[in-house]
Amino acid sequence: MMRILGIGNALVDVMTLIDNDNILEFFSLPKGSMQLVDGEKSALIKAGTSNFKRNLVSGGSAANTIHGLAMLGVNTGFIGSVGKDTTGNFFESDMRKAGVKTFLSRRNSVTGTAVALISPGSERTFATHLGAAVELESGDLNPEDFKNYDILYLEGYLIINKALVERTCRIAKDNNMKIALDLSSYNVVDAKLDDFREIIENYVDIVFANEEEAKSFTGMAPLDALSSISTLCDIAIIKVGKEGSLIKHGEEVFKIGTIAVQCIDTTGAGDLYASGFLYGYANGLSLEKCGLFGSVLAGHVIEIVGARMDENRWKKIMEILKKEIQ
Repeated sequence: MMRILGIGNALVDVMTLIDNDNILEFFSLPKGSMQLVDGEKSALIKAGTSNFKRNLVSGGSAANTIHGLAMLGVNTGFIGSVGKDTTGNFFESDMRKAGVKTFLSRRNSVTGTAVALISPGSERTFATHLGAAVELESGDLNPEDFKNYDILYLEGYLIINKALVERTCRIAKDNNMKIALDLSSYNVVDAKLDDFREIIENYVDIVFANEEEAKSFTGMAPLDALSSISTLCDIAIIKVGKEGSLIKHGEEVFKIGTIAVQCIDTTGAGDLYASGFLYGYANGLSLEKCGLFGSVLAGHVIEIVGARMDENRWKKIMEILKKEIQ
């Protein structure tokens, strides 16, 4: 099986169950939104919600994907930046517990956190302080850390630091690694379109995008966007929500459906789709099977609150995947 190294923003999600939405109004957080906040406001929100039930989980887009791959038994690693604090220690411990080898730079800044305020009815409102997560620089990369891996997985949020992304990709190509990139967010694509196009044309083998991101990148509807993106890379994948996903390689196009589930919370669906797809890819399976595995993982994670599934759910997933591999 191929080994997979991820790089992205290392965050800790503070999952907080609130009993009403008054706290959202108090902190001027639009319900259902993701707001970037500074360290001071992040601390105030944490203090103001300390009476509610909460738990911590390691988070960040690429970290979610790599964590999912590790839970499937893939040999994984993760590169990121955290603070020299207990929150940073928690991120490292949580990833390692899943079996991920961590390559973390430690900063004097606080570890990035995303306070997820979960309203009755499960709608989530995020107050995110990126902290040390965005302090990872190209000079922090150690080429030796790449040598034991076959695939590099990047989250598109990193494009804000193009020098970091370029050096990461160059090191990966020097080690004959395949490179997979998730576009991450349509607004980031809008802001950094030329940089994304350059990186994809020069380095990337596999591109993941959702419908909005694909439209921002190409200006096209999903099928046309799929064809456009596929001219820049080897494999293009567009996730189209309830309709499943579209995959194109060469002249082949696959339409992958979803599985029957009871949707509770869509957080992590795209990240875990990538986990499932890359698990199939790492095992040398057909693109159709890779897409099916992506649907299986995305379907299961939206049945829970958050992006971390318990061991029983992972066992159920593995049983499904093993039957498909045989």
